[in-house]
Amino acid sequence: MKPPKRLESLIEEGLIDTVVRQLMSGKEANVYVVRSGDQTLCAKIYKEATHRSFRQAVDYTENRRVKSTRQARAMARGTRYGRESQEAAWQSAEVDALHRLFAAGVRVPAPRNFCDGVLLMDLVSDGDGNAAPRLNDVVFTEDEAQMHHQSLLREVVRMLGAGIIHGDLSEFNILLAADGPVIIDLPQAIDAAGNNHAKRLLIRDVVNLRNFFGRFAPALMTTDYGHEIWDLYERGLLTPHVELTGRFEGDLGEVDIDGVMREIGDALAEEAARRLRMQAQA
Repeated sequence: MKPPKRLESLIEEGLIDTVVRQLMSGKEANVYVVRSGDQTLCAKIYKEATHRSFRQAVDYTENRRVKSTRQARAMARGTRYGRESQEAAWQSAEVDALHRLFAAGVRVPAPRNFCDGVLLMDLVSDGDGNAAPRLNDVVFTEDEAQMHHQSLLREVVRMLGAGIIHGDLSEFNILLAADGPVIIDLPQAIDAAGNNHAKRLLIRDVVNLRNFFGRFAPALMTTDYGHEIWDLYERGLLTPHVELTGRFEGDLGEVDIDGVMREIGDALAEEAARRLRMQAQA
């Protein structure tokens, strides 16, 4: 196929040879299958993230580092340069997170290069060598749901051990490769130690996993792995080999009304987004 304009410079620089086909088109990015020598990769071309609300951006970007105080001031004022800097920081966050997580042994696509707003990664494949499907497109048996749920909990723990929380983990950004689930889409990944929303976002990620796999394995709906994982993390007891029980009894303290309302708002927004994605697939 004719290469998109954004990929022409990568071809000229010899980073890729050919564009095979478009794999996905979304509000955040377009993804293409490309060839580089004897390797099949995917190229993620970022779009301007105008669809993210200011509140969501603040939640995810809190305490993220920027190159200079000038950038920080421009981002705070919302100038054109500030918006460009904010978008560049959003893209760099995914690149940095991918490198850190891949080095930590987390099941994410292997990052290969980042050039001119295009992220090159290994293509995640199924058993036939085709692009792996998202979890949302797969039907599981109860045993399969239990197995993949436990596998992904271990990945969440490994991510937290590397100091990173996905922040938007769901069945829409996990691929089912030939050898198990692979986590994708990390521009909103946050620093677990430096973000005041870390606990809430970690627990939400885990609840999303529970709710999805609970459709196939109803027993999962009674579990509370999120609070258990965070409690172990706070007490310095979280390791990749920790035995999780799915049970947690802690002192919940005073009810955070603002936090509860935010959770409700997030849940409504996520359900609306899910319905739009389902309509787009129909």
